[in-house]
Amino acid sequence: MSEGRDEDGRTDLSAISLWQRIREFSSTALATAARTSPARLALTVFTAMIGLVTLLLMSPLAASDGQATGFRDAVFTAVSAICVTGLTTVDTATHWSTFGLVVLMVAMKIGGLGVLTLASLLGLSVMRSMGLAQRIITARETRAEQLAEVGSVLRTIVITSTAFEVLTFLALVPYMIATEHGTGTSVFYGAFYAISAFNNAGFVPDPGGISQYLGDPFFSIPISTAVFMGSLGFPVVLVLVKRWRTPHHWTLHAKLTLATSGILLVAGMLGYLAMEWSNPHTLGREGFGSKVLASLFASVMPRSGGFSTLDIASLEPETRLFTDLLMFIGGGSGSTGGGIKVTTFALLALSIVAEARGDRDVEVFGRRIPQETIRQAIGVLVMSASVVFIATFLTLQLTPFSLDQVLFEVLSAFGTVGLSTGITPHLGDAATYILIVCMYLGRIGPMTLGAALALRSRSRVVRLPSERPIVG
Repeated sequence: MSEGRDEDGRTDLSAISLWQRIREFSSTALATAARTSPARLALTVFTAMIGLVTLLLMSPLAASDGQATGFRDAVFTAVSAICVTGLTTVDTATHWSTFGLVVLMVAMKIGGLGVLTLASLLGLSVMRSMGLAQRIITARETRAEQLAEVGSVLRTIVITSTAFEVLTFLALVPYMIATEHGTGTSVFYGAFYAISAFNNAGFVPDPGGISQYLGDPFFSIPISTAVFMGSLGFPVVLVLVKRWRTPHHWTLHAKLTLATSGILLVAGMLGYLAMEWSNPHTLGREGFGSKVLASLFASVMPRSGGFSTLDIASLEPETRLFTDLLMFIGGGSGSTGGGIKVTTFALLALSIVAEARGDRDVEVFGRRIPQETIRQAIGVLVMSASVVFIATFLTLQLTPFSLDQVLFEVLSAFGTVGLSTGITPHLGDAATYILIVCMYLGRIGPMTLGAALALRSRSRVVRLPSERPIVG
């Protein structure tokens, strides 16, 4: 008698797969959610993933000592992983078991894909198609040129990100083996570092930390390259992949992101080199080549990488302030990085230059920037600065730490960077939850705000008389 049939050979309805029923229900639910509110669906999926990872990390299987991890540490780590930040309240290398580290790797990979990308991929896998509303929202994040391209762009994003991670893995594993980590450990560390680097997460699985690799080209170059490529953003990476032979056909967004990121990279390297040159606790005792490479590595990380071969607590005060600025700027739009984004920073700088010159329009690379885009950039700046101010103020009220320590930690959380002065594990519960909110808003807030500002465009039949107030 075949499975799923009764003695008379008729189909037994009770034998219908439970998975098939769940899939049908999920398909209907996701289709409805995608049509009514794609953005809300994305945030719901993102938050649900944080909840799932939290539960997995609270399991005794996830801890190296076999004891269940407390809710505060589990949810903080889950948010940090999904938001690809890297801040921790427990030591990643010693607290988590192999199972726990695998959970973190999966969380970093999912978080790096992005909120809307994740929701769209889920919709594609369940429904095999995407609604018009979901295509529009997803196209806005991925910068697909046509709505028909959205599905192929999503697949290209997954393939491209995985390809960069594999290349980083292949570059690191032989070196790990050569430095006597053991074959199994080297393979695991290589995979973990590759995912953590490209997705700008900054989690470190090695109990020895990465200070041991200060000025080491075989570690620093693959990691910093992966972080930098991840921080450019999928819209830029896709342009580079498709049109690398024809730079004159690159989009304005790609040109602006690459130019600004390059300027910030060089300025950051020179800044770290100048300010830390004689500091005996960081670069003071290193040779010239090691100083240059370590400064370059340090310049890449505030994009949202979070790795540090230098002791952040030992940096000069002016260097930490300089890092604050870089973390606030963050990475590219649609990237695994946080902050206000390099394009926002570039547009604000260009608008200031245009105003100083008395130019009517903001222009760059032979294109005029619409005033609505400048207004969006200002909105993102003000909203982000407000979040940082409120979080810093509240954390100062709740902890005994200094302003420069608290501001650094808040900016690191909001910028989803992961660099730390070392105070995060010592914060109280209330201050810890403030950083959780900062990480969540830093990963979602500016993007959501930008989309909301872009969508809220209304025309008015009657316009009020204009009058210019005094500015400055």
